[in-house]
Amino acid sequence: MPQPLDVLHATFGYSAFRGRQSEVIDRVMAGRHTLAVMPTGAGKSLTYQIPALCRPGTGLVISPLIALMHDQVRSAEAAGIRAAALTSADDNRDETIARFRDGAIDLLYVAPERASTDGFRRMIDRAPPLALIAIDEAHCVSEWGHDFRPDYRLLRPLLDAYPDVPRLALTATADRHTRADILTQLGIPEDGLILAGFDRPNIRYAISPRDGLPRQLAALVAETEGPGIVYAPSRDGAERLAAALAATGRPTRAYHAGLDPSVRAANQRAFVASEDMVMVATIAFGMGIDKPDVRFVAHAGLPKSIEAYYQETGRAGRDGDPAVAHLFWGAEDFARARRRIETEVEEARLPGERQRLNALAGLVETAGCRRAVLLRHFGETPPAACGNCDNCLNPPASVDATEVARKLLSAAFRTEMRYGIGHLTDVLAGRDNAKVRTLGHDRLSVFGIAEADELRLIKPVARALMARDALRADEYGGLSFGPAARPILKGEEAVAVVLPPVRAKRQRRGGPAEEWPHDPLFEALRARRREIAKELGVPPYVIFHDATLREMAGLKPTTRHGLGQVTGVGTRKLDDYGEAFLDVIRAHG
Repeated sequence: MPQPLDVLHATFGYSAFRGRQSEVIDRVMAGRHTLAVMPTGAGKSLTYQIPALCRPGTGLVISPLIALMHDQVRSAEAAGIRAAALTSADDNRDETIARFRDGAIDLLYVAPERASTDGFRRMIDRAPPLALIAIDEAHCVSEWGHDFRPDYRLLRPLLDAYPDVPRLALTATADRHTRADILTQLGIPEDGLILAGFDRPNIRYAISPRDGLPRQLAALVAETEGPGIVYAPSRDGAERLAAALAATGRPTRAYHAGLDPSVRAANQRAFVASEDMVMVATIAFGMGIDKPDVRFVAHAGLPKSIEAYYQETGRAGRDGDPAVAHLFWGAEDFARARRRIETEVEEARLPGERQRLNALAGLVETAGCRRAVLLRHFGETPPAACGNCDNCLNPPASVDATEVARKLLSAAFRTEMRYGIGHLTDVLAGRDNAKVRTLGHDRLSVFGIAEADELRLIKPVARALMARDALRADEYGGLSFGPAARPILKGEEAVAVVLPPVRAKRQRRGGPAEEWPHDPLFEALRARRREIAKELGVPPYVIFHDATLREMAGLKPTTRHGLGQVTGVGTRKLDDYGEAFLDVIRAHG
């Protein structure tokens, strides 16, 4: 039986395992059931690819999306792995089944809907033994998870039909409740949990109130090179923001469920192949993308939960190079989210959904380290500061705004909770305008009670109160009390607000990759990679990651043996592409 470390070096070009990869692989090699919770970019796919190459039989991989399966098959084949997908979008179904029965496939990818059918199980029974069963995106099996998929609940009979086949559940996003549920639903013992942590140190987190969103996004795009994703809260929003960003000259596409399927697929292919495109999309986009070189992910509105935020931002920097995650939010995001929870979520799930939204409020409101808030949510005990988020890099001021909050809540109450923040500000400021006089609000006890310095805090205080559910906005903009209002009014709870630091105007620069000086050899290697990728019809990253090209440019190997020592250059890629890249290096010698 081949040894995992030998396969790691020969097939993938790496000299050692990272983090807890070897621990997961050792359990699978020993035939033990395992749940591995590993951050995106930590090499989860290697934990099933390597045992599938070492153990007898085919590795069965259950994956939720066709696009994701095709990306993974393409990358596996480029490394010399015999891989195939059995999906409704593949026209070689009979050929794949025949190869599977002949033992000529190392990895077979299927969706949970197919894997749970009786017909699929009969096909497995007539094939050589399985090396393992990997369940990717395993949080989908749990109702506690943020992306529950009922079809995942139907997998247990398949797993139990092959009790001696090691099952490996994989996810990057699972809190304590979700982890416990995954173990139960997939029949994995408690001692089978391997928690590799959630930290993505290469991602720089930043969160800002929305204040001219197109301008804010254009600034982010201008200062950050490389591919990026902007998540918009609606189809219309995605179209409008895509048009605004395209006007900056950056290649930009839109992606949402309202587009014709052929247009949507074409836009996705263009983004996957691009080295600088911005995709403006709804959350329908992303899980099916295994693109490692995304340099930034921006949210144009509030995600559904911290889990969703973590997963969506995790699509940045999968190659380990520096990346940015920037969230732009507004008080109305929380108002909409709370209305959705109260009107659309079944009663049994209400407490969990409310808790998730409150946790998200804590993340956007904090004056402390963003990464620490994220990691504590997932049960970790991180340092107080990470040095790579907006609050650590440029600490904001935090002011006690309890009195302003009480005045704002009182104004909402005295005006019968029918008016928005603009009118309440007029009342508190004592502005003698027609609307205030007509409504008789100039005669209220709250008229003119706010000082000038307090009026400057009204907007951030309103955002804070809506985030923590002390104020709620109806669909017409009227503000009313939420359950968190009472302790503030009674003086039992303080309200602090964060005042974002003033940003100096910045010139266009390289963003997260700015620390790397311009290297003509590196750029020449990227150009050659681009040519090969175009010839083969695959994304450039399938050939080599930027980190591999950067190491080539630094080491400047001129022989096949020397090139084979570069991280990420396995035997198959050395045979397929080695001479092409050696020619570039020699030409720059």
